[in-house]
Amino acid sequence: MPNPQVGYEIFVVSFCDSDQNGIGDLRGIISQLSYLKELGIDCIWLTPVNPSPSYHKYDVTDYYNIDPAIGTIDDYKALIKEAHALGIQVLMDLVINHTSDQHLWFKEALKYPENDFHEFYIWMHPEEIEARGIAFREGSHDTAQTEPWHSVDGQQKKYYGAFWKGMPDLNFKSEKLKNEIRKIINFWLIEIGVDGFRMDAARHIFPHWEKDKNPGFWEEFKTWIAETGKPCLTIGEVWAKTEETAPYLKGLDSLFNFDLYFFIQQILTDEKDPDLVSNLNSIYNQYSGYNTKFTDAIFLSNHDQDRISSSCGNNREKLKLAASILLTLPGLPIIYYGEELGMLGQKPDPFIREPFLWSDNPHDTRITKVIDPCYSTPETVRVLSQQQNSEDSVFMHYKRLIALRKSEPSMASITNYNMQSREMNDPELLAFIRPHEVRPLLVIHNLSKNNKTIHDIQGTGKVLFCNSLFPSTSFNEIILSAYSSIIVIFDNTI
Repeated sequence: MPNPQVGYEIFVVSFCDSDQNGIGDLRGIISQLSYLKELGIDCIWLTPVNPSPSYHKYDVTDYYNIDPAIGTIDDYKALIKEAHALGIQVLMDLVINHTSDQHLWFKEALKYPENDFHEFYIWMHPEEIEARGIAFREGSHDTAQTEPWHSVDGQQKKYYGAFWKGMPDLNFKSEKLKNEIRKIINFWLIEIGVDGFRMDAARHIFPHWEKDKNPGFWEEFKTWIAETGKPCLTIGEVWAKTEETAPYLKGLDSLFNFDLYFFIQQILTDEKDPDLVSNLNSIYNQYSGYNTKFTDAIFLSNHDQDRISSSCGNNREKLKLAASILLTLPGLPIIYYGEELGMLGQKPDPFIREPFLWSDNPHDTRITKVIDPCYSTPETVRVLSQQQNSEDSVFMHYKRLIALRKSEPSMASITNYNMQSREMNDPELLAFIRPHEVRPLLVIHNLSKNNKTIHDIQGTGKVLFCNSLFPSTSFNEIILSAYSSIIVIFDNTI
């Protein structure tokens, strides 16, 4: 399969229910693959599917099985088979930084220190913890936990869990553990047939006082992938500034661009260009210093952040602007489920993971019930069945832009990061060129609530996309309404 061009994150238990028990499941996803294909998706990332005591399933109890609440191994194989038939790749959320405290490994580790599984986790006497000054860690975007050491009744040593006591961190100094991880990789890649992994908590593989070892671990991980002989896309969650994230690309194919996430948030708030193109080109330069074939995984929100529609005050035109910016930039855009509808959501976490709104029918059995919606309801968000038949809907906006992105060679290559700024002498305009030897594109976004008249574009060409209320008939005067965008291909040099 070719490299994916547009991804889609599915929070499994909230997406689609197939058996009327209120829980989103694998068969539900299979039933909606045609919908994802219609939208233009060619890669789906599923949040964890392994057995787990939690609804989010980031605390795994068995690396070789599927949580029975969402399906079976056969269901997962069927999902991969049917997705592949539609040209859609499947990425597995692989959680190896930690396990659940209910995992057999940890239960065995608790029995006695000489147990083979004891070394799978990080243990230390309280006196050594204090002497080394590692009793506390700084809170970070991905975990507010500042006291990562946890006691066990009957045990002299404490164990390390950077997220919380129910998620003990694994000890990657253990060769026995690393051999187990290699077996897990082989199982899902070779026996089951996934196309890649989203690597959870990639910057926490080693504990906070040894975090400089984390990038090197992923280089070793890359060799384990190579040993399978199968193509595999790896996307790492490294929630930090570029200076820290870039070295991870020596081992991983791709990283989520959290800097871009914050830049787009800034644009929606300030309605001005934070010199986005220069900042992105700086990021690309740093990335290419470690991996010239990197893939930039770009996004507006995910299961850990407030939904983008809530971030822009449920302003539909601002939401379309955010989508327009995302889908005209280089990289692999990953859409969070429901983002294409304008679903709302603000922390705490369950409220950014609410049921997908298939319809406004209260008896629609596809709609999940794991989380009672607080923000996204048929009263606050137009449901999919309404948006599919509406030309001005958020869904149709996404669908048109995705189709254009995939059809234009200057935007279709996810590893082509040559993007040039186009000066417009107006901080409320974001403009850039996507170069190509035959079909270069000029993209202009109006970031403000004001209409903008643009006079300084010369030449002739064709408007490929425009969602302005004032469609342009002449390049001598382009009028963009508030929060609108235009994409132009020129017949001559731009």
